[in-house]
Amino acid sequence: MNTRIKQLQTKLKQLNIDSILIYDEMNRRYLSGFTGSSGYLYISTSRSVLLTDFRYMEQAAKQCKEFEVFDHSDLGILKTFQKIISEDHAEKIGFETGISYSEYKALNEELASIQLIETTNIVEDIRMIKDEDELSCIKKAAFIADGAFKHILPFIKIGVTEIDIALELEYYMKKNGGQKLSFDTIVASGKNSSLCHAEPSLKKIEKGDFITMDFGCVYNGYCSDMTRTVVMGSASDTQKKIYNIVLNAQKMALNSLMAGLTGQEVDRVARDIIYEAGYRDNFGHGLGHSLGLEVHENPRVAPKGHVKLQQNMMVTIEPGIYIPGYGGVRIEDLVCVKENGYENFTHSEKDLIEL
Repeated sequence: MNTRIKQLQTKLKQLNIDSILIYDEMNRRYLSGFTGSSGYLYISTSRSVLLTDFRYMEQAAKQCKEFEVFDHSDLGILKTFQKIISEDHAEKIGFETGISYSEYKALNEELASIQLIETTNIVEDIRMIKDEDELSCIKKAAFIADGAFKHILPFIKIGVTEIDIALELEYYMKKNGGQKLSFDTIVASGKNSSLCHAEPSLKKIEKGDFITMDFGCVYNGYCSDMTRTVVMGSASDTQKKIYNIVLNAQKMALNSLMAGLTGQEVDRVARDIIYEAGYRDNFGHGLGHSLGLEVHENPRVAPKGHVKLQQNMMVTIEPGIYIPGYGGVRIEDLVCVKENGYENFTHSEKDLIEL
């Protein structure tokens, strides 16, 4: 945790800011290790303070040994901030742009004598590159999701509903170490599979259906995310054609991946393959995104992904083709960027599976 605080303190010095107030829950957890639902951080070049209330004081003392822990219940959060700032002789205070207008207004009124400075993604930029502990947690979350996919294949039968499949995936992940879901599980079959973010329904699996499953779990706070598409019964020639175009696009994008490229450059590899195959109007989302404490983080692997990828950034590679009234295919792996390539955290079969 020391390294993370030091990185933030270095950024504060570069921005000529004395200290920063952290409201964002994930940034708070990343910097302090605190997992409670209510708390704030005050970080300066000389102090690291966690402010919470009576409910979490014992928990905070155990989880945040490198922080001063204050109970803001008596004075309230703003007056407690004011007291700490005064003690620290800070004059230029950064705040996160993610706070609400009402929170900003309250800060501005209570800290009228202080210069408040807006900061954008100051902690999120540090979070983009994962350390070894983070990578280990993500890898475990991906391992659990791989297990869920292996588990679900014999479960999928004609007549089983999309909701049945989603619930079984979720049950397996939670039963095998997943604390919670990374996001609401997507199971879409037949014509529903043309919907990128379809909600599982009571639709029953039918012979000849594409079945797209997009799911993931959280392990020790860190997310996984994977997608596989299978066919119920024998695939038609058209289904095989669409599937193999998506699979080729995904493999070529993965083969191009390495530190130094922008997300835009990697996205273009897959997009060109799908467009040249005649499906320009059927791939409308970005190729991927990063994840960590949240399932969608920066950098993006997309047409507007201008951030250069660096070693130990996590990204998904998930091209798709979606044809309204017919169905769709998406294949998604979760990978760690390396200097001259990548490490794939997703190990489930990608060749077309016919159930």
